[in-house]
Amino acid sequence: MDAEIIAIGSELLTPFRQDTNSLYLTRRLNELGVEVIWKSIVGDNREHLTQAVRLALGRADIVITMGGLGPTEDDLTRECVADALGLELRRDNDLVTALYAWFAARRSKMPDNNKRQADVIPGAEILKNEKGTAPGQFWHGEIGELEKIVILLPGPPFELEAMYDAQVHSRLLPVVPEEYIATRELKIAMVGESAADTRASEIYKRFPDVQTTILAGAGEVQFHLRARSESQEEAQELVEVLADRLETEFEEEVFSSGGETLEQIVGYWLQMRGATLSVAESCTGGLLAQRITSVSGSSRYFVGGAVVYSNDMKTSMADVPPLMIAEYGAVSKQVAAALAEGIRRRCKSTLGVGITGVAGPTGGTEEKPVGLVYIAVSDGKKTEVLEKKFPGDRDRIRKFASQQALDMIRRRLRA
Repeated sequence: MDAEIIAIGSELLTPFRQDTNSLYLTRRLNELGVEVIWKSIVGDNREHLTQAVRLALGRADIVITMGGLGPTEDDLTRECVADALGLELRRDNDLVTALYAWFAARRSKMPDNNKRQADVIPGAEILKNEKGTAPGQFWHGEIGELEKIVILLPGPPFELEAMYDAQVHSRLLPVVPEEYIATRELKIAMVGESAADTRASEIYKRFPDVQTTILAGAGEVQFHLRARSESQEEAQELVEVLADRLETEFEEEVFSSGGETLEQIVGYWLQMRGATLSVAESCTGGLLAQRITSVSGSSRYFVGGAVVYSNDMKTSMADVPPLMIAEYGAVSKQVAAALAEGIRRRCKSTLGVGITGVAGPTGGTEEKPVGLVYIAVSDGKKTEVLEKKFPGDRDRIRKFASQQALDMIRRRLRA
């Protein structure tokens, strides 16, 4: 079965609020083998919302609305769903009594407009709200010759999740055909999206039963694999075979096959090798250290480091010779290597990393343009330096540089 989720509320169409409920519902529906095929956000407009529900009923087996069940005039979900189904709302007297009791238990007088929350779609089961005043509804019936399920849930996450867990999941279990979804996620580092797809497409095209989605970020490409089947084992087998083929193609470029971040993987390798790490960052301004320390337990392998933004700091904190900076410039292969070697000695760590570059948008020259970054990794015996020219704005260049540094650490520890 397929589902569509409709998030309701004009505030969700502003820059200040975002829908997170649909992520939770998608995960829970996938556990039942239900695929979410559409998600939409609709403001508090009766015409628009009614149209959105009608469209959803035409293309999905299950339609779930989130929000718009409050007592105010802009809470229109009940009316709009009833309109879309061609039904007239009825007021449930037992619900009205329950609402009065809810307010009385809190020694508060119920405003008259709260009675709107007792308006029910004919044929719908009432979903009790243990966390608030807005009851949900579960309607299961036929439209034409097609069986449809419509579920109305409140908008606040703590209300929605409690209602789904306690009352919706159990209602869906007997009506959803037994089907299973299996997923795998592969992540590769420092390969462009188009280059990755060129290599991968000839492989995943041979697996039509597996949905392959490619996502790309700064220095990272993700392959999200998804298959549906009548058994969990068969669905898992479908994604595992494709995942194995992709891992063979990309080999050491694959850094994660279970959803881990690159900083998590680097942490695993450092601990497996019994190694420690320190960093000296210029253009990344501490981003590499922030990513490393975002992983719980990183104190076991991350010694520390310094943000050496000025030339004086490069000298005083990482022992970069002033004459080297004067001769080659702060953004140079030589200074990057000296940063890595100097911070490793200062911190007495197994590995040291040095990063220097031009993150922009100012500061670039014809010889050293914006996006030019030097990244070095040193273990005291060998210092590797990469020269990269990263595209994008300041934030993107800094993210690329930190990603490249992490991947260099990972590869050094794998060797």
